[in-house]
Amino acid sequence: MEIQENPQESLSETESTGSRSTRVGFSGPMSGPLVTNKRNSSKKSARFKDEEDFVEITLDVRDDTVSVQNIRGGDTETALLASRLEKRPSSLSTRLRQVSRELKRMTSSQKFDRMDRTKSGAARALRGLKFMTKNVGTEGWSQVEKRFDELAVDGKLPKTRFSQCIGMQESREFAGELFDALSRRRGITSGSITKDELREFWEQITDQSFDSRLQTFFDMVDKNADGRITEEEVKEIIALSASANKLSKLQERAEEYAALIMEELDPDNLGFIEIYNLEMLLLQAPAQSTHITTDSRILSQMLSQKLVPTKEYNPIKRGFKALTYFIEDNWKRLWIIALWLSICAALFTWKFIQYKHRAVFDVMGYCVTTAKGAAETLKFNMALILLPVCRNTITWLRSRTKLGMAVPFDDNINFHKVIAFGIAIGVGLHAIAHLTCDFPRLLHATDEEYEPMKPFFGDERPNNYWWFVKGTEGWTGITIVVLMAIAYTLAQPWFRRNRLKLPKPLKKLTGFNAFWYSHHLFVIVYALLIVHGYYLYLSKKWYKKTTWMYLAIPMIIYACERLLRAFRSGYKNVKILKVAVYPGNVLALHVSKPQGFKYHSGQYIFVNCSDVSPFQWHPFSITSAPGDDYVSVHIRTLGDWTSQLKAVFAKACQPASGDQSGLLRADMMPKLLIDGPYGAPAQDYKNYEVILLVGLGIGATPLISILKDVLNNMKQQKDIEEGMVESGVKNNRRKPFATNRAYFYWVTREQGSFEWFKGVMDEIAEYDKDRIIELHNYCTSVYEEGDARSALITMLQSLHHAKNGLDIVSGTRVKTHFARPNWRSVFKHAALKHPGKRIGVFYCGAHGLVGELKRLSLDFSRKTNTKFDFHKENF
Repeated sequence: MEIQENPQESLSETESTGSRSTRVGFSGPMSGPLVTNKRNSSKKSARFKDEEDFVEITLDVRDDTVSVQNIRGGDTETALLASRLEKRPSSLSTRLRQVSRELKRMTSSQKFDRMDRTKSGAARALRGLKFMTKNVGTEGWSQVEKRFDELAVDGKLPKTRFSQCIGMQESREFAGELFDALSRRRGITSGSITKDELREFWEQITDQSFDSRLQTFFDMVDKNADGRITEEEVKEIIALSASANKLSKLQERAEEYAALIMEELDPDNLGFIEIYNLEMLLLQAPAQSTHITTDSRILSQMLSQKLVPTKEYNPIKRGFKALTYFIEDNWKRLWIIALWLSICAALFTWKFIQYKHRAVFDVMGYCVTTAKGAAETLKFNMALILLPVCRNTITWLRSRTKLGMAVPFDDNINFHKVIAFGIAIGVGLHAIAHLTCDFPRLLHATDEEYEPMKPFFGDERPNNYWWFVKGTEGWTGITIVVLMAIAYTLAQPWFRRNRLKLPKPLKKLTGFNAFWYSHHLFVIVYALLIVHGYYLYLSKKWYKKTTWMYLAIPMIIYACERLLRAFRSGYKNVKILKVAVYPGNVLALHVSKPQGFKYHSGQYIFVNCSDVSPFQWHPFSITSAPGDDYVSVHIRTLGDWTSQLKAVFAKACQPASGDQSGLLRADMMPKLLIDGPYGAPAQDYKNYEVILLVGLGIGATPLISILKDVLNNMKQQKDIEEGMVESGVKNNRRKPFATNRAYFYWVTREQGSFEWFKGVMDEIAEYDKDRIIELHNYCTSVYEEGDARSALITMLQSLHHAKNGLDIVSGTRVKTHFARPNWRSVFKHAALKHPGKRIGVFYCGAHGLVGELKRLSLDFSRKTNTKFDFHKENF
């Protein structure tokens, strides 16, 4: 480098740089002294040249003000560097140190070819590496400025409050490193910044230039600002990114992954990597996830077909269209509800009119007609409410008959709840009418009015209200009302799921256990109801006492159901083959398959553990496939019973002590009984050639069984085809398996959840060479693609999967996506991939996603020639 002073008192420094088409990095001191003029105003020119090209930056320095006069030979990054010298007044030495440090990064003794940014993968990466994905621009700054005014201390924002100020509260450590990087760039050494400095920080982290974002990210890793990243610095940023994305397992292996990155980006073992290495890694097109095929024709269709809903401005037409869609979607439910309401209305009207023409009407009036009409509907509903919970009967009807085409068997529990609401109304009308109207009217009736009542209430008129209450009709009715109120209240989600914050003594009276035991008070209720219906005041002939007539057949069916369950579970005392506890409080149980136990994927069983409770039976989806020689369930410990079950197995599986043998411990395993299988919506997957399976968290359990069944069928088909070819037998045919394409989307917020079904994922990825099953795992704890907090995780994931074939998040061969799926894109892909087909959508998980999936199923069914049938799992 040569330095010269010209008549204009300018300074020229020259040093080699790459050509315009390349960019190289350099670290180390600049050669030659830096000469300044004593005068207040001077122009300084820094020129870096080699045999091919040079960059010249001319600065105008006036006291503490620096302005850029001219830039020759630089690229956009050079211009960005120079413009930052004009941001605010500062000391000349500080500003010149900044430009010196920045120019070091942009120069080197070696050259490299710039990554081609026109490739599709690179183009997508250029849109990523964003530090702020929301509230960017003027509106975003106004909010940040407002928070600065609230959080500042003596006009300065402390580093500890920086994350809260920029809206990154959930990533405090990451925001702290970002603060340090931005401060180093500007030579700020204090732990707080002014509003002007915060504005500079905000402009940089929201800069839409990829080069600027890349430089900021590089600065976060480059702790000593020497333009080089060492393996230790890579390890630190990996641990920081893993912590920000709640990936504990990745954090534990940060050193291993840091070595992997250095091995890839530092093949010459220099001990460091530079910014262009990081850019190459980031812009490389990521490998596609397992079993994802991309057809350019389909992609072009997806881009052109927006499927934007058309706006109907006429309210009448809009309402009629909405009503049409509602009927089309719910016609099965509607006709069942309409039939039920019609029967209730007919019974109420019939009894109402009947009592209106009786002598008792002259004394009690419309009170008695209302009470008797409500009583008739109550008897009908008390009989009907037993049928939706006769699970064996429903399973048989849905599996062996065609009634499922018109009857929504999947809504059996919902219909049970609707009937319970009808019973509550009937009980209210009946009890209130009797207690507040009928009895007082009778007590205040004249002797003449009471005369026709003697055959029903006796020759001696009741003299007080207690006479009615203490009678058989009275105390049985009041007891029924109290027991029903208890069961109905504890069945509400607020109490059953412990959503209410209650004092500890009251909290023990709620929860699933309270719901279960209170619901079994129905045995007493039905016994009292029969007694109550026999000792009637106004009906003395046996054939007019119809309560037992209503209840007889449903009670017999339900009793047979319970006897069948008791008999079946008695000989299904299974042997425990395997017990495993996975992250996320999930208990996996593998038990022996009882003789003659046959089931379909998607069905569920009831499990009883006498060590926890000899009476309670709880439903769990079967996760094994029908072809497996065992039965497995995965149980998440959320409530009272599941927590106790986990504790019982944890105690039994403790290592044997000195005076106990391992065999003795095995004998002490808890005793399990199973009952089932029972029908569920997911078992209908065999009716579809194409299925879309969506599971949230533990909701993936019934869907895993389906995937295993599809995989086993693939193996069987292959064995049969090979057998046919070898033996030459052409008539060896079996009934074809309808499902030939499956899409599985599993969304979970915990990295450890992927261990639950790791074996299944790997088996599918290894065996499914024809790509019949597409697996899509989503981890919502990781920030979405494009966010700087997950950028390094994305780079590391692609690198590790390409090198070892394993995903760093799930530990399987299936690459994990980050954040939540774009469900509209999922449906769009399926619709365009399978035109004219009927696709079964099966969902199991939290209720929050039901509305969106259901709406998308209807939307795409109407606007494309692909039909989507939505099924939701119910317990």
